[in-house]
Amino acid sequence: MQLTRIGVGAWAMGGGGWAFAWGPQDDDQSIAAIRAALDAGVNWIDTAAVYGLGHSEQIVARAIEGRAERPYVFTKCERVWNERGEISGSLKADSVRRECETSLRRLKLDYIDLYQIHWPDPDEDIEEGWTEMAKLKQEGKVRYIGVSNFSVPQMERAMKIAPITSLQPPYSLISRDAERDLLPFAAQNNIGVIVYSPMQSGLLSGAMTRERVASFPLDDFRRRKPQFQEPQLSRNLQLAGKLGETGRRHSRSAGEVAIAWTLRHPAVTAAIVGLRSAEQFEGVKGAMEFRLSAEEVQEIEDFQIRLNEPVRV
Repeated sequence: MQLTRIGVGAWAMGGGGWAFAWGPQDDDQSIAAIRAALDAGVNWIDTAAVYGLGHSEQIVARAIEGRAERPYVFTKCERVWNERGEISGSLKADSVRRECETSLRRLKLDYIDLYQIHWPDPDEDIEEGWTEMAKLKQEGKVRYIGVSNFSVPQMERAMKIAPITSLQPPYSLISRDAERDLLPFAAQNNIGVIVYSPMQSGLLSGAMTRERVASFPLDDFRRRKPQFQEPQLSRNLQLAGKLGETGRRHSRSAGEVAIAWTLRHPAVTAAIVGLRSAEQFEGVKGAMEFRLSAEEVQEIEDFQIRLNEPVRV
């Protein structure tokens, strides 16, 4: 698959009322966001069964129905839930297969372009789950298989069974752990990398403020994240301000700079950009083409180092 440098992330499109919601969401706005991105040339969408407990996949199906050229559609298995909406992990073969069949029905597709294990949980069942993923690929129900949130040792275990097409790790200026071993491993083993949360759940978009954080809906998972609480919040908003300053030189948004920063890494194939409206897409679509110079990357990283230095008294 030849992917555009950014793809549509459909996590928030799952709407409210579940454990990792972003608060309520207007389905018509979600559909408009997807269609605006596709009309601008974006050629892939990343969702998961658990987003909205199936709702996000249904929104993706509505958005792409009837399009002359359908985008690549990526989704995930392993996060399962009961009738009370309580989420847990399962990598048993029968569960992986059942989830695939259910996702195909919700998405109204004959096959899934990239099917991913969402989390390596339970760890002891990774081999069983990955073996079933390989069978689904052999049967043509999915075209490619990948992993999300896996460690290097976990990927090495899976690779003994079948090749890994892609890895999906969190990666942003604020969350850089992937640089240590995940990105080098992926590069060495020809594993594509599609990073998620390149704007750190909106923190680096340039649109985030303390007031907006304080007014998050009660079911917005970001309320529980340390990055959205002091003392980290102030530092992160200052970093977003620096990205905005860099972007203004090129008539780009802070969000576009944040995304471009992740794409500057040679191991990164593309970035998942979460959307909730067509207007949001307008604020990030420049990331499809925008590139930072080496000098600008250094300038941003030097600023971040100074920001994180302890205050001397």
